[in-house]
Amino acid sequence: MARVYNFSAGPAMLPEPVLKKAAAELVDYNNTGMSVMEMSHRGNEFIEICSRTEATLRDLMKIPANYKVLFLQGGASLQFAMVPMNLFKKYKKCDIVHTGTWTEKAIQEARRYGTVNVLASSEDKNFSYIPDLDKSRFSKDADYFYICSNNTIEGTRFDSIIDTGGVPLVSDMSSCILSEVLDVSKFGIIFAGAQKNIGPAGLTIVIIREDLAGKPLEITPAMLNYEIHVKNESMYNTPPTYCIYMALLVFEHIKSLGGVPEMEKINRHKAGLLYDFLDNSKMFKSTVQPRHRSLMNVPFVTGSDDLDGRFLKEASKKGFLQLKGHRSVGGMRASIYNAMPVEGVQALVNFMKEFESANR
Repeated sequence: MARVYNFSAGPAMLPEPVLKKAAAELVDYNNTGMSVMEMSHRGNEFIEICSRTEATLRDLMKIPANYKVLFLQGGASLQFAMVPMNLFKKYKKCDIVHTGTWTEKAIQEARRYGTVNVLASSEDKNFSYIPDLDKSRFSKDADYFYICSNNTIEGTRFDSIIDTGGVPLVSDMSSCILSEVLDVSKFGIIFAGAQKNIGPAGLTIVIIREDLAGKPLEITPAMLNYEIHVKNESMYNTPPTYCIYMALLVFEHIKSLGGVPEMEKINRHKAGLLYDFLDNSKMFKSTVQPRHRSLMNVPFVTGSDDLDGRFLKEASKKGFLQLKGHRSVGGMRASIYNAMPVEGVQALVNFMKEFESANR
């Protein structure tokens, strides 16, 4: 069967060359006589894989030397607890910009351990934009400042980095990491679940400024203590070994394409193709204000549940899968992560044009 165009929000499609390389090495990795899945995480072979994975990610993102890279588990959702448990060091207070489903979960979790100051929210318009911020409302005594850089469900993104005045900026980048050039030094912590732009579900990457690891809340379990994971170089417990190996293959693939700068060019081109069509269509409409549109997740609607259903059914028959929008937004959503080729987005646009013409 031919490969389909998979627009799933996650787990998402992976680059085909990566899948083929993984398949070729599945049973016998590098003449070791065993699969990476069978290797001891303490063995030299896997330690070398892990070291290469970190080194390649550091190179791709230009991660400064005073930042640690952790390969953890629990998904990005576990970070909603780990961040306050480790960063509520002095005032037990944080500032958060509320932009959707995932910040709502982060707010609920942080409130278990301290005070949450919601600086601004876009809930009034179903999170279809990123709210403007009033710096006079920023807490000078906040332990950290929290955002979700790209909102997978709602299809919005921050188009600039917030100046927090020295308060550590923490960002959930699960659905946008490695999609565009980023100055890591502007952040205290960046975390991301792997299953969108990095690899299979099961791995969570945390990039943390080293001075932020230490002195967690007394109730913090060892497995949720950044300092312990830093000291043990992500080997405190058995890490998600095969997911780390797959991440390495993806990182090497991105590097072969020209790195993150080239990836950003491709992503802007893909998003432009789809948004240009939506802005000129008489049937399909974007649900997000233009300034805040995501490069990775593109929600759109027809305004008719019946028409939406017909579109999704016909799209599936044509090999365009996982286009149904999240229930909170409705309609459709095309997730066009790094692995989605330009040809896939162009093919979707062509199909949408045909559908619109046939259903006037």
